[in-house]
Amino acid sequence: MLQPRICLRHVQHLRTLLPYTTLRTYAESQVIDHTPAPPITATTTVPEVNPYESSVRPEDTPEPPFQLRSYKPRTPGIRHLRRPVNDHLHRGRAYLPLTFPRKGQHIGGRNNSGQIRVRHRGNGAKRRIRIIDFHRNAPGKHTVERIEYDPGRTAHIALVHNNATKEKSYIVAAQGMRAGEQVESFREGIPQQLLDALGGSTDVGMIAAKTAWRGNCLPLHMIPTGTLVHNVGLRKGGKAQLCRSAGTFAMVIGNKEDDAGTEKEGVSDAEKEDVERQKKGGKKDLYVQVRLKSGEVRRIHKDACATIGTASNSNYNRRQLGKAGRSRWLGIRPTVRGVAMNASDHPHGGGRGKSKGNVQPVSIWGQLTKGGYKTRKKRNVNRFLVTERPRHQQSASKAKKKEKKEKKKKH
Repeated sequence: MLQPRICLRHVQHLRTLLPYTTLRTYAESQVIDHTPAPPITATTTVPEVNPYESSVRPEDTPEPPFQLRSYKPRTPGIRHLRRPVNDHLHRGRAYLPLTFPRKGQHIGGRNNSGQIRVRHRGNGAKRRIRIIDFHRNAPGKHTVERIEYDPGRTAHIALVHNNATKEKSYIVAAQGMRAGEQVESFREGIPQQLLDALGGSTDVGMIAAKTAWRGNCLPLHMIPTGTLVHNVGLRKGGKAQLCRSAGTFAMVIGNKEDDAGTEKEGVSDAEKEDVERQKKGGKKDLYVQVRLKSGEVRRIHKDACATIGTASNSNYNRRQLGKAGRSRWLGIRPTVRGVAMNASDHPHGGGRGKSKGNVQPVSIWGQLTKGGYKTRKKRNVNRFLVTERPRHQQSASKAKKKEKKEKKKKH
Protein backbone atom coordinates (compact mmCIF):
# COMPACT_ATOMS: atom_id res chain seq x y z
CA MET A 1 0.00 0.00 0.00
CA LEU A 2 1.32 3.43 -0.96
CA GLN A 3 1.76 5.71 2.00
CA PRO A 4 1.85 9.53 1.86
CA ARG A 5 4.78 11.54 3.14
CA ILE A 6 5.17 11.48 6.90
CA CYS A 7 7.44 13.47 9.16
CA LEU A 8 10.46 11.38 10.21
CA ARG A 9 12.10 13.84 12.60
CA HIS A 10 12.99 12.61 16.05
CA VAL A 11 12.66 9.00 14.95
CA GLN A 12 14.95 7.75 17.69
CA HIS A 13 13.03 9.70 20.29
CA LEU A 14 9.73 8.15 19.18
CA ARG A 15 11.19 4.67 19.26
CA THR A 16 12.30 5.10 22.83
CA LEU A 17 8.90 6.40 23.89
CA LEU A 18 6.78 3.97 21.86
CA PRO A 19 8.87 0.80 21.43
CA TYR A 20 5.93 -1.37 20.40
CA THR A 21 4.34 0.93 17.83
CA THR A 22 5.18 1.48 14.19
CA LEU A 23 5.49 4.75 12.33
CA ARG A 24 3.42 3.55 9.37
CA THR A 25 -0.29 4.08 9.98
CA TYR A 26 -3.22 2.76 8.01
CA ALA A 27 -6.80 3.92 7.76
CA GLU A 28 -8.95 2.40 10.44
CA SER A 29 -12.08 0.60 9.34
CA GLN A 30 -15.34 2.10 10.48
CA VAL A 31 -17.36 -0.15 12.76
CA ILE A 32 -21.01 -0.25 11.75
CA ASP A 33 -23.63 -1.68 14.08
CA HIS A 34 -25.65 -4.26 12.15
CA THR A 35 -27.93 -5.24 15.03
CA PRO A 36 -31.56 -5.25 13.82
CA ALA A 37 -33.97 -2.71 15.20
CA PRO A 38 -36.57 -3.94 17.68
CA PRO A 39 -39.76 -5.07 15.93
CA ILE A 40 -42.83 -2.86 16.12
CA THR A 41 -45.50 -4.51 18.17
CA ALA A 42 -49.19 -4.33 17.45
CA THR A 43 -49.80 -1.97 20.35
CA THR A 44 -47.40 0.71 19.12
CA THR A 45 -48.78 3.26 16.68
CA VAL A 46 -46.60 4.98 14.13
CA PRO A 47 -47.96 8.39 13.14
CA GLU A 48 -47.98 9.21 9.46
CA VAL A 49 -45.40 11.89 8.76
CA ASN A 50 -45.14 13.80 5.52
CA PRO A 51 -41.43 13.59 4.61
CA TYR A 52 -41.60 16.86 2.67
CA GLU A 53 -42.85 19.01 5.57
CA SER A 54 -39.70 18.60 7.66
CA SER A 55 -37.28 18.14 4.78
CA VAL A 56 -34.26 20.40 5.01
CA ARG A 57 -32.17 21.12 1.97
CA PRO A 58 -28.66 19.65 2.41
CA GLU A 59 -26.16 22.42 2.85
CA ASP A 60 -23.86 22.85 -0.12
CA THR A 61 -20.64 22.51 1.82
CA PRO A 62 -17.83 24.45 0.18
CA GLU A 63 -15.34 22.27 -1.62
CA PRO A 64 -11.97 22.00 0.14
CA PRO A 65 -9.02 23.63 -1.61
CA PHE A 66 -7.62 21.58 -4.44
CA GLN A 67 -4.99 19.14 -3.19
CA LEU A 68 -2.87 16.49 -4.85
CA ARG A 69 -1.44 13.67 -2.80
CA SER A 70 2.23 12.94 -3.40
CA TYR A 71 4.25 10.05 -2.02
CA LYS A 72 7.74 9.58 -0.70
CA PRO A 73 9.82 8.31 -3.65
CA ARG A 74 10.68 4.86 -2.34
CA THR A 75 10.65 3.69 -5.99
CA PRO A 76 11.12 5.61 -9.26
CA GLY A 77 7.50 4.96 -10.25
CA ILE A 78 6.18 6.77 -7.19
CA ARG A 79 8.35 9.88 -7.52
CA HIS A 80 6.05 11.64 -10.00
CA LEU A 81 2.79 10.02 -8.87
CA ARG A 82 0.07 12.60 -8.11
CA ARG A 83 -3.47 11.73 -7.11
CA PRO A 84 -6.47 13.84 -6.06
CA VAL A 85 -7.46 13.40 -2.44
CA ASN A 86 -10.62 11.24 -2.36
CA ASP A 87 -10.70 9.92 1.17
CA HIS A 88 -14.48 9.61 1.13
CA LEU A 89 -14.48 6.71 -1.35
CA HIS A 90 -15.48 3.20 -0.27
CA ARG A 91 -12.43 0.94 0.20
CA GLY A 92 -14.19 -2.41 -0.21
CA ARG A 93 -15.51 -4.34 -3.20
CA ALA A 94 -18.44 -3.31 -5.33
CA TYR A 95 -22.00 -4.54 -4.80
CA LEU A 96 -21.68 -7.76 -6.82
CA PRO A 97 -25.37 -8.22 -7.82
CA LEU A 98 -25.05 -4.98 -9.84
CA THR A 99 -21.87 -6.02 -11.68
CA PHE A 100 -20.78 -8.51 -14.34
CA PRO A 101 -17.29 -9.51 -15.54
CA ARG A 102 -15.67 -7.66 -18.42
CA LYS A 103 -14.66 -10.38 -20.86
CA GLY A 104 -14.31 -10.84 -24.61
CA GLN A 105 -11.99 -9.83 -27.43
CA HIS A 106 -13.47 -6.32 -27.54
CA ILE A 107 -11.15 -5.48 -24.64
CA GLY A 108 -8.26 -5.40 -27.13
CA GLY A 109 -10.11 -3.07 -29.51
CA ARG A 110 -11.20 -5.87 -31.85
CA ASN A 111 -14.53 -6.56 -33.53
CA ASN A 112 -16.41 -9.86 -33.79
CA SER A 113 -14.05 -11.12 -36.51
CA GLY A 114 -10.90 -10.37 -34.51
CA GLN A 115 -9.74 -7.37 -36.53
CA ILE A 116 -8.35 -4.35 -34.67
CA ARG A 117 -10.75 -1.43 -34.94
CA VAL A 118 -9.38 0.72 -32.09
CA ARG A 119 -5.63 0.87 -31.74
CA HIS A 120 -3.59 1.17 -28.53
CA ARG A 121 -5.91 -0.91 -26.38
CA GLY A 122 -5.43 -4.25 -24.71
CA ASN A 123 -4.56 -6.20 -21.57
CA GLY A 124 -5.01 -4.26 -18.33
CA ALA A 125 -6.29 -5.33 -14.94
CA LYS A 126 -9.38 -7.50 -14.54
CA ARG A 127 -12.55 -5.45 -14.16
CA ARG A 128 -16.22 -5.83 -13.45
CA ILE A 129 -18.72 -3.62 -15.25
CA ARG A 130 -21.00 -1.67 -12.91
CA ILE A 131 -24.66 -1.48 -14.02
CA ILE A 132 -25.56 2.22 -13.77
CA ASP A 133 -29.17 3.41 -13.63
CA PHE A 134 -29.28 6.19 -16.22
CA HIS A 135 -33.10 6.19 -16.43
CA ARG A 136 -33.93 6.78 -12.75
CA ASN A 137 -37.63 6.08 -13.21
CA ALA A 138 -38.17 4.76 -9.66
CA PRO A 139 -40.01 7.42 -7.59
CA GLY A 140 -39.57 8.01 -3.90
CA LYS A 141 -36.64 8.96 -1.73
CA HIS A 142 -33.35 7.07 -2.03
CA THR A 143 -30.57 7.04 0.55
CA VAL A 144 -26.92 7.18 -0.51
CA GLU A 145 -25.09 4.29 1.14
CA ARG A 146 -21.57 5.02 -0.11
CA ILE A 147 -19.50 6.63 -2.87
CA GLU A 148 -17.38 4.23 -4.93
CA TYR A 149 -14.66 4.27 -7.55
CA ASP A 150 -15.70 2.90 -10.94
CA PRO A 151 -12.93 1.61 -13.24
CA GLY A 152 -15.25 1.92 -16.23
CA ARG A 153 -15.70 5.71 -16.07
CA THR A 154 -13.94 8.82 -14.84
CA ALA A 155 -16.71 10.00 -12.49
CA HIS A 156 -17.48 8.35 -9.17
CA ILE A 157 -20.66 6.37 -8.59
CA ALA A 158 -23.03 6.20 -5.62
CA LEU A 159 -24.77 3.11 -4.27
CA VAL A 160 -28.32 4.08 -3.28
CA HIS A 161 -31.29 2.13 -1.97
CA ASN A 162 -35.00 2.87 -2.20
CA ASN A 163 -36.37 3.73 1.23
CA ALA A 164 -39.66 1.97 0.47
CA THR A 165 -38.58 -1.18 -1.42
CA LYS A 166 -34.93 -1.37 -0.22
CA GLU A 167 -33.90 -2.04 -3.82
CA LYS A 168 -30.31 -0.99 -4.55
CA SER A 169 -28.93 0.69 -7.66
CA TYR A 170 -25.90 2.60 -8.88
CA ILE A 171 -26.08 6.22 -10.06
CA VAL A 172 -23.43 8.70 -11.16
CA ALA A 173 -22.48 10.69 -8.06
CA ALA A 174 -22.77 14.47 -8.11
CA GLN A 175 -19.90 16.65 -6.97
CA GLY A 176 -20.01 16.95 -3.17
CA MET A 177 -22.42 14.02 -2.64
CA ARG A 178 -21.69 12.00 0.49
CA ALA A 179 -23.07 8.94 2.23
CA GLY A 180 -26.32 9.49 4.12
CA GLU A 181 -27.84 12.06 1.74
CA GLN A 182 -31.36 11.71 0.33
CA VAL A 183 -31.92 11.87 -3.43
CA GLU A 184 -35.13 11.52 -5.40
CA SER A 185 -36.38 11.24 -8.97
CA PHE A 186 -39.36 13.27 -10.18
CA ARG A 187 -39.60 11.80 -13.69
CA GLU A 188 -42.97 10.20 -12.88
CA GLY A 189 -44.41 13.49 -11.66
CA ILE A 190 -44.69 15.51 -8.47
CA PRO A 191 -45.82 13.34 -5.51
CA GLN A 192 -49.04 14.26 -3.78
CA GLN A 193 -47.28 14.52 -0.43
CA LEU A 194 -45.14 17.34 -1.78
CA LEU A 195 -48.19 19.21 -3.06
CA ASP A 196 -49.85 18.81 0.34
CA ALA A 197 -46.73 20.17 2.05
CA LEU A 198 -46.90 23.24 -0.23
CA GLY A 199 -50.56 23.80 0.64
CA GLY A 200 -51.76 22.80 -2.81
CA SER A 201 -49.75 25.52 -4.52
CA THR A 202 -48.44 24.81 -8.02
CA ASP A 203 -46.06 27.76 -8.18
CA VAL A 204 -42.99 26.79 -10.19
CA GLY A 205 -40.58 28.57 -7.87
CA MET A 206 -41.93 26.91 -4.73
CA ILE A 207 -41.79 23.47 -6.33
CA ALA A 208 -38.24 24.08 -7.54
CA ALA A 209 -37.19 25.09 -4.02
CA LYS A 210 -38.23 21.64 -2.80
CA THR A 211 -37.07 19.55 -5.77
CA ALA A 212 -34.04 21.18 -7.45
CA TRP A 213 -31.50 19.77 -5.00
CA ARG A 214 -28.14 18.19 -5.67
CA GLY A 215 -28.48 14.64 -6.97
CA ASN A 216 -32.21 14.84 -7.76
CA CYS A 217 -33.38 13.82 -11.23
CA LEU A 218 -36.02 16.06 -12.81
CA PRO A 219 -37.51 16.78 -16.24
CA LEU A 220 -35.87 19.77 -17.86
CA HIS A 221 -39.01 21.91 -17.70
CA MET A 222 -38.96 21.69 -13.87
CA ILE A 223 -35.39 22.98 -13.58
CA PRO A 224 -34.95 26.76 -13.09
CA THR A 225 -32.98 28.78 -15.61
CA GLY A 226 -29.27 29.02 -14.84
CA THR A 227 -29.05 25.73 -12.96
CA LEU A 228 -26.05 23.46 -13.54
CA VAL A 229 -27.02 19.91 -14.43
CA HIS A 230 -25.37 16.68 -15.57
CA ASN A 231 -26.60 13.30 -16.87
CA VAL A 232 -28.78 15.08 -19.43
CA GLY A 233 -31.09 13.03 -21.63
CA LEU A 234 -31.97 13.74 -25.24
CA ARG A 235 -35.42 12.16 -25.60
CA LYS A 236 -38.64 11.95 -23.67
CA GLY A 237 -38.47 8.86 -21.47
CA GLY A 238 -34.90 8.11 -22.57
CA LYS A 239 -31.79 7.63 -20.51
CA ALA A 240 -29.10 10.19 -19.69
CA GLN A 241 -26.59 10.59 -22.53
CA LEU A 242 -24.78 13.92 -22.09
CA CYS A 243 -22.41 15.24 -19.38
CA ARG A 244 -21.67 11.91 -17.72
CA SER A 245 -17.86 12.07 -17.38
CA ALA A 246 -15.93 13.58 -14.48
CA GLY A 247 -16.42 17.29 -13.86
CA THR A 248 -18.78 17.89 -16.79
CA PHE A 249 -21.97 19.93 -16.58
CA ALA A 250 -24.52 21.80 -18.67
CA MET A 251 -26.59 24.90 -17.96
CA VAL A 252 -30.31 25.36 -18.57
CA ILE A 253 -30.61 28.71 -20.34
CA GLY A 254 -33.92 28.59 -22.23
CA ASN A 255 -36.54 27.28 -19.79
CA LYS A 256 -39.55 29.59 -20.09
CA GLU A 257 -41.86 27.65 -17.78
CA ASP A 258 -40.48 29.32 -14.67
CA ASP A 259 -41.32 32.73 -16.17
CA ALA A 260 -44.59 31.82 -17.88
CA GLY A 261 -46.84 32.56 -14.89
CA THR A 262 -45.11 35.74 -13.72
CA GLU A 263 -45.28 39.24 -15.12
CA LYS A 264 -42.02 41.14 -14.95
CA GLU A 265 -41.27 44.76 -15.73
CA GLY A 266 -39.14 45.60 -18.71
CA VAL A 267 -40.08 42.52 -20.72
CA SER A 268 -39.85 43.05 -24.47
CA ASP A 269 -42.77 42.44 -26.82
CA ALA A 270 -40.98 39.49 -28.43
CA GLU A 271 -40.65 37.75 -25.06
CA LYS A 272 -44.33 38.39 -24.33
CA GLU A 273 -45.24 36.81 -27.66
CA ASP A 274 -43.11 33.79 -26.78
CA VAL A 275 -44.94 33.44 -23.46
CA GLU A 276 -48.31 33.68 -25.16
CA ARG A 277 -47.27 31.11 -27.75
CA GLN A 278 -46.14 28.83 -24.95
CA LYS A 279 -49.52 29.14 -23.26
CA LYS A 280 -51.21 28.22 -26.53
CA GLY A 281 -49.02 25.15 -26.82
CA GLY A 282 -46.72 25.92 -29.72
CA LYS A 283 -44.43 23.22 -31.07
CA LYS A 284 -41.27 25.18 -30.29
CA ASP A 285 -42.22 25.19 -26.62
CA LEU A 286 -41.66 21.45 -26.41
CA TYR A 287 -37.93 22.08 -26.13
CA VAL A 288 -35.57 23.66 -23.62
CA GLN A 289 -32.28 25.28 -24.57
CA VAL A 290 -29.24 23.84 -22.81
CA ARG A 291 -25.65 25.11 -23.07
CA LEU A 292 -23.06 22.33 -22.92
CA LYS A 293 -19.59 22.72 -21.49
CA SER A 294 -18.09 23.01 -24.97
CA GLY A 295 -20.16 26.16 -25.59
CA GLU A 296 -22.67 24.45 -27.85
CA VAL A 297 -26.34 25.30 -27.34
CA ARG A 298 -28.89 22.57 -28.10
CA ARG A 299 -32.65 22.23 -27.99
CA ILE A 300 -33.69 19.23 -25.88
CA HIS A 301 -37.20 17.91 -25.20
CA LYS A 302 -38.65 19.43 -22.04
CA ASP A 303 -39.54 16.00 -20.62
CA ALA A 304 -35.97 14.68 -20.98
CA CYS A 305 -34.18 13.96 -17.71
CA ALA A 306 -31.35 15.87 -16.03
CA THR A 307 -29.66 15.61 -12.63
CA ILE A 308 -28.92 18.67 -10.53
CA GLY A 309 -25.25 19.44 -9.92
CA THR A 310 -21.91 18.69 -11.54
CA ALA A 311 -20.50 15.23 -12.18
CA SER A 312 -18.11 14.15 -9.43
CA ASN A 313 -14.31 13.80 -9.49
CA SER A 314 -13.77 17.18 -11.15
CA ASN A 315 -9.99 17.03 -10.50
CA TYR A 316 -9.55 13.87 -12.52
CA ASN A 317 -7.64 15.64 -15.31
CA ARG A 318 -4.97 16.88 -12.87
CA ARG A 319 -3.68 13.45 -11.90
CA GLN A 320 -0.27 12.11 -12.94
CA LEU A 321 0.19 8.39 -13.41
CA GLY A 322 3.90 8.52 -12.64
CA LYS A 323 5.04 5.60 -14.83
CA ALA A 324 4.16 3.79 -18.04
CA GLY A 325 3.09 0.66 -16.20
CA ARG A 326 0.07 2.39 -14.73
CA SER A 327 -1.20 3.11 -18.24
CA ARG A 328 -0.85 -0.59 -19.04
CA TRP A 329 -2.90 -1.44 -15.94
CA LEU A 330 -5.64 0.77 -17.38
CA GLY A 331 -5.60 -1.13 -20.67
CA ILE A 332 -3.76 1.58 -22.66
CA ARG A 333 -1.01 0.28 -24.93
CA PRO A 334 1.94 2.40 -26.17
CA THR A 335 1.58 4.83 -29.07
CA VAL A 336 4.50 4.75 -31.54
CA ARG A 337 5.33 7.81 -33.65
CA GLY A 338 5.12 7.41 -37.38
CA VAL A 339 8.58 8.95 -37.87
CA ALA A 340 10.05 6.11 -35.82
CA MET A 341 8.51 3.42 -38.07
CA ASN A 342 9.67 1.90 -41.32
CA ALA A 343 8.45 3.22 -44.64
CA SER A 344 6.28 0.11 -45.09
CA ASP A 345 4.46 0.75 -41.81
CA HIS A 346 3.64 4.46 -41.95
CA PRO A 347 3.70 7.30 -44.54
CA HIS A 348 6.16 9.17 -42.27
CA GLY A 349 8.48 6.20 -41.84
CA GLY A 350 11.90 5.54 -43.33
CA GLY A 351 14.69 7.92 -44.26
CA ARG A 352 17.73 9.11 -42.38
CA GLY A 353 17.21 10.90 -39.11
CA LYS A 354 13.92 12.33 -37.89
CA SER A 355 12.45 13.20 -41.27
CA LYS A 356 8.96 12.50 -42.52
CA GLY A 357 9.87 12.99 -46.17
CA ASN A 358 8.70 16.59 -46.67
CA VAL A 359 5.02 15.59 -46.82
CA GLN A 360 1.95 16.87 -45.08
CA PRO A 361 1.23 15.26 -41.67
CA VAL A 362 -1.06 12.30 -42.29
CA SER A 363 -2.38 9.39 -40.29
CA ILE A 364 -1.34 5.78 -40.71
CA TRP A 365 -4.08 5.44 -43.37
CA GLY A 366 -2.92 8.52 -45.31
CA GLN A 367 -5.62 10.97 -44.19
CA LEU A 368 -4.66 14.58 -43.40
CA THR A 369 -4.42 15.07 -39.64
CA LYS A 370 -3.86 18.83 -39.25
CA GLY A 371 -6.73 20.26 -41.27
CA GLY A 372 -7.73 19.64 -44.81
CA TYR A 373 -9.86 16.56 -44.18
CA LYS A 374 -13.40 17.78 -43.72
CA THR A 375 -15.59 15.91 -41.26
CA ARG A 376 -18.54 18.29 -40.83
CA LYS A 377 -21.73 17.56 -42.74
CA LYS A 378 -23.09 20.19 -45.08
CA ARG A 379 -26.39 18.39 -45.48
CA ASN A 380 -28.58 16.78 -42.83
CA VAL A 381 -27.44 19.28 -40.24
CA ASN A 382 -28.61 18.64 -36.70
CA ARG A 383 -31.90 20.53 -36.43
CA PHE A 384 -31.69 20.63 -32.63
CA LEU A 385 -28.47 22.66 -32.76
CA VAL A 386 -28.97 26.33 -31.86
CA THR A 387 -25.36 27.55 -31.56
CA GLU A 388 -22.30 25.60 -32.59
CA ARG A 389 -19.40 25.30 -30.24
CA PRO A 390 -16.63 27.86 -30.88
CA ARG A 391 -13.95 26.56 -33.22
CA HIS A 392 -10.46 27.63 -34.29
CA GLN A 393 -10.01 29.94 -31.33
CA GLN A 394 -6.46 31.06 -30.67
CA SER A 395 -4.94 31.05 -27.24
CA ALA A 396 -4.58 34.27 -25.26
CA SER A 397 -0.81 34.33 -25.73
CA LYS A 398 -1.10 34.10 -29.52
CA ALA A 399 -3.73 36.82 -29.55
CA LYS A 400 -1.42 39.13 -27.54
CA LYS A 401 1.44 38.47 -29.93
CA LYS A 402 -0.78 39.40 -32.88
CA GLU A 403 -1.83 42.61 -31.19
CA LYS A 404 1.82 43.56 -30.57
CA LYS A 405 2.72 42.92 -34.20
CA GLU A 406 -0.20 45.04 -35.40
CA LYS A 407 0.82 47.89 -33.10
CA LYS A 408 4.38 47.79 -34.38
CA LYS A 409 3.15 47.91 -37.97
CA LYS A 410 1.01 50.96 -37.20
CA HIS A 411 3.92 52.80 -35.59
